[in-house]
Amino acid sequence: MPESHTGRMEEKNLKTLVIEKEDLRHNIEQIKKFASKTGNDDKGNPITIIAVVKANGYGLGIVEYTKYLIDQGISFFAVATVEEALTLRKAGIKEEILMLSSTAIKEEVEILVQNNVILTIGSKEAVKVADQIGEEQNRKIRAHLKIDTGFGRYGFVYSNRDEMVEVLKTMKHIQIEGTYSHFSSSFYDDNYTKKQFQRFIDCIEVLKINEIERGILHICNSSAFLKFPNMHLNAVRVGSAFLGRISCQNTIGLKKIAHLEAKVSEIKTLPKGFNIGYSNIYTTPKEMKVAIVPCGYMNGVNVKNDKDMFRTVDKMRYLLESIKAFFKKQDKYVKIRGTNCKILGRIGTYHVVCDIEQKEIKVGDKVDFAINPKFVDSGIRREYR
Repeated sequence: MPESHTGRMEEKNLKTLVIEKEDLRHNIEQIKKFASKTGNDDKGNPITIIAVVKANGYGLGIVEYTKYLIDQGISFFAVATVEEALTLRKAGIKEEILMLSSTAIKEEVEILVQNNVILTIGSKEAVKVADQIGEEQNRKIRAHLKIDTGFGRYGFVYSNRDEMVEVLKTMKHIQIEGTYSHFSSSFYDDNYTKKQFQRFIDCIEVLKINEIERGILHICNSSAFLKFPNMHLNAVRVGSAFLGRISCQNTIGLKKIAHLEAKVSEIKTLPKGFNIGYSNIYTTPKEMKVAIVPCGYMNGVNVKNDKDMFRTVDKMRYLLESIKAFFKKQDKYVKIRGTNCKILGRIGTYHVVCDIEQKEIKVGDKVDFAINPKFVDSGIRREYR
């Protein structure tokens, strides 16, 4: 068979992550409207929406997703890695890109500067390297200054203001176009979020007193954007909210974006007393007709990120739920031909087994998984419909 025919056949049978364009457009418009309600910044300019497209565009495909956002009027983007920035530039995307990670690795800084990516400056070492490159290339290096207000990752520690000011005053070839920080728990801890915000504002005041350029100010991520309009400042960084997958109350009618489509690969009948899946946690109570679907947790099926996001009490609750699910065989379902079918046994790496008793289901029938696209393997085809 000619290679082109083979390629088309393989494409037709691939699993597909489906992105609903109308729902995504709806979310973009809702976010724009909500941002506009907070008015203009202190210079009379509309608040800037910085679209965070890290992690392969939260699973939507970084290039396709970014281009779609551009078509909807978004023109400022943020990434987490050098590779993500280069992927966008190689795809011909010329809009503003902010690198959210501060780096003092000279080779990385040179690549970012060469590709007109805005740096994040968050340490004495990062300032030194960027300033040196600016001197060598006889140019101003574009950057945003990051202040660590209690996350413990990138940024000048908020309490070391004198040291921060001293370092920033040594800059000769860096142009600060923005200053920002990042909330660690805005989805549930209002008090700590307010404390971080005040730390940030205090640092901004210190920079102002010392006549150090601040540029646009931004601190809100998706949760804070929705919960604290008074903290919008000059710009907001929106990521998961575009997908309607947020860890706080959905107050503006966002829709969840994306589902995974696959096909039933096999159908079989299992005898009574037959084990299904790893750990033998499910045994057939009678002879059962089952369908095998080639999707598992590596494709994002039933994968959640709750357990690494919440307080100790929430982590304990998650653990308790996991234990209950193990012993009680907590029911999980998937849609086959639009009908809910119970998943039997543990979800495998790349497969699930479903109960299709009393259902007219055959090999090749469409299967729909409700998943978080962030956890879907990047090798799976994305399709905007």
